[in-house]
Amino acid sequence: MVLTGHGKRAADWLVGGVLVVTLTGVAGCSGDTDPAADKKPAAASSAPAGQGEAEEGEQESGSPTPPSSAADRATAEGAVAAWVAAVIKGDAEGACLLMGEAATEASPAKAGSPETCAGDAPQAKQMEKAVEGFRESFTPEPPTDDPKVEAAQTPATGDEVVIPADRITVDGKTLEEVILSNSTGLSPQDLNVNVEAGRIEDAWYVTNLDFDIG
Repeated sequence: MVLTGHGKRAADWLVGGVLVVTLTGVAGCSGDTDPAADKKPAAASSAPAGQGEAEEGEQESGSPTPPSSAADRATAEGAVAAWVAAVIKGDAEGACLLMGEAATEASPAKAGSPETCAGDAPQAKQMEKAVEGFRESFTPEPPTDDPKVEAAQTPATGDEVVIPADRITVDGKTLEEVILSNSTGLSPQDLNVNVEAGRIEDAWYVTNLDFDIG
């Protein structure tokens, strides 16, 4: 998905624990984004949490760590960083396993599972489209097979954390910079991207992507 000109593209709800992406153009420019002066630079040394805990995500047979490990989900920052990396790699199943749906009055919180995220499951197909839609925008030049993604530590509000794109780095560049470099006719003032994470049963999952242009 290459971003061009003004308008709004929003990804703001989940179905069955999987982010459903809609690309809806809006004529003209909205004035609801934050001024560039209000944005804070990304922290320079905020590695994803959970380092040294990878053993928890390994299978007993000694096989490689699955796409979504316990270490990835130990903190909101770790979950967000792992999710962005999965999107860049085109790993739809891995991204899906790192996603969840926050609890509502009508339904309890849900987390992605192998049953809903793999194969021909409807949620898996939806996630493939979502990853395909955002992968190009999230990938820096030159691309690498194993991007290093970090998310700055961000204070939580209860069981929720919102991490702006300018506090997420991909191979040393902020995600905001990467998105802008892959766009045409956009400035920092036009872009407002936040990745939201929520705690579900003592683990963290990406619960929403707030992606606004205009």
